[in-house]
Amino acid sequence: MSVEGSVRDLLVPLFQGRELEIYDLAFGGGVLRIIVDKPGGVSLDEVADASKVASRLLDDSDLVPGRYTLEITSPGLERPLRRPEHYARAVGEAVSVKLRPQAQGERRIQGVLTGYDEDGITVEDNGVARRMAFSDITKARTVFEWRPKSMKNTKPESSRLTPTPGESGRPESRLTIHGKEQQ
Repeated sequence: MSVEGSVRDLLVPLFQGRELEIYDLAFGGGVLRIIVDKPGGVSLDEVADASKVASRLLDDSDLVPGRYTLEITSPGLERPLRRPEHYARAVGEAVSVKLRPQAQGERRIQGVLTGYDEDGITVEDNGVARRMAFSDITKARTVFEWRPKSMKNTKPESSRLTPTPGESGRPESRLTIHGKEQQ
């Protein structure tokens, strides 16, 4: 069994007990990279906890040969798409796909992932759908779409640092910028 498979088998029960799943796992170049996730996203504290317990368990099991660096992270806003289940979760999301040089047509496609099956995916851009085989895909990820602020020079009431007296029973919030206190 590969290092990735052995590590996955070891850590899945540990992470399930913490309501985390292994989104992706890769070992290469002396780095064991484990991406964890859960519905609604994973917090920094959960990543830190997963890292601590996984590190201890991996050290005790000696599954990874030689010296290595352990990286445990969340998938982030722009998630890599490497396995069929990644594509299944991303249906309906904006994606960016890079194809092999031998693939017909454009090599870089960006659009909405509208479908997937065991052979490949369909991406639609401006009403035009394009089917791609998994064997033609070299790299794919979701794309986070930044939305422009509609009213640039106005701030909503909730963005003030200090509530007006009587607005809230909470203490005042303060922010220090370059040694100057802002209220």
